[in-house]
Amino acid sequence: MTLSIQDLYDRLQLVLAAPDDAEIRGVNTLDQAGSQDLCFAEEASQADAVASSAAALVLVGESFPDVLGKRLLRVAEPRNLFFEIADWFAPVAASQGIHPSASVHPTAQLGEDVEVGAGVVIDVDARIGSGSRIGPGSYLGVGVQIGNDCLIGSNVSILRDSTLGHRCILHPGARIGGDGFGFRWDGTAHRKIPQLGRVVIEDDVEIGCNSCVDRATLGMTRIGRGTKIDNLVQVAHNVDIGPHSILVSQSGIAGSSKLGQGVVVAGQVAISDHVTVGDGARIGGQTGVVKDIPAGVAVFGTPARPVKQALRESAALIRLPALLKQVERQQQTIDRLERRLADLGGASSSTPSRPGSSASTLSTATLSGSGGD
Repeated sequence: MTLSIQDLYDRLQLVLAAPDDAEIRGVNTLDQAGSQDLCFAEEASQADAVASSAAALVLVGESFPDVLGKRLLRVAEPRNLFFEIADWFAPVAASQGIHPSASVHPTAQLGEDVEVGAGVVIDVDARIGSGSRIGPGSYLGVGVQIGNDCLIGSNVSILRDSTLGHRCILHPGARIGGDGFGFRWDGTAHRKIPQLGRVVIEDDVEIGCNSCVDRATLGMTRIGRGTKIDNLVQVAHNVDIGPHSILVSQSGIAGSSKLGQGVVVAGQVAISDHVTVGDGARIGGQTGVVKDIPAGVAVFGTPARPVKQALRESAALIRLPALLKQVERQQQTIDRLERRLADLGGASSSTPSRPGSSASTLSTATLSGSGGD
């Protein structure tokens, strides 16, 4: 795709002060941009980077300093506008229809303009909405339902009775609807508990590479609309994740836990089973959550606790070696004083002294001066 700067202004319904036929062929970072790239800068501290960039046009904030010889487009939110424009340049593959090697069961229903890649298997009674694309090697199980304009990457498994809303994206290797990890001990062995529920994924959800969402034991595992899940995330059976939440890579949520709306779960977080996390809560990286978290609270550490408390404790922990040495020195001082007092006590018992005598005076002086030893 190629745009002149004039075309760009026209698309954005802006007025270009003077005609400019320079072309924009893509978007890039300031330091890697070529002479036909669009970039953005948010902070005044980036003025030097803008000056040295070869970019054709740089989106900047309304108060950004002037940079001599550079084309700047001043807007209220340069970052947001930049990524809106970047979407114009995203490659869109032409529909290839249904690949000859794909296996589509006669009872499956495919909407208009559905693309099915090489080696795809679509099982009994599956339904795929209009405009959706199924990548090579993927499997859609019995009764699976996929909404309109979804993108299912290569080698994705969506198992029986799972449901996806509209505009969902599943990246390569995602696994939806595998059995939950449910077993019971009968006295001699772990016996499998049948996993009879399903997975429901609402509209505009994105799930990263090699992430897993397990089916419910009974009922459903649910991923709320607009939620974004990174690579290598585990969502266990009967978990309920509210709308517009974020789960970062290598995090895991154990069975029957519930996350509210707009929750942020950072990388390598572990959430125990049957835990409730309130709306808007923030969970820092590598946190271990073992009990409920109220709405709007930011937590960190294992076990999870408010961030300020966890940071104070971490700061104190750093001081622990020095404190241990200090305690050891104080104990040595106490031991010396106790030995001296014992020696003085022995001398007093063998030679009684009157008040004001030298022994009494020495004992009093020793005690009063003990803090300086």
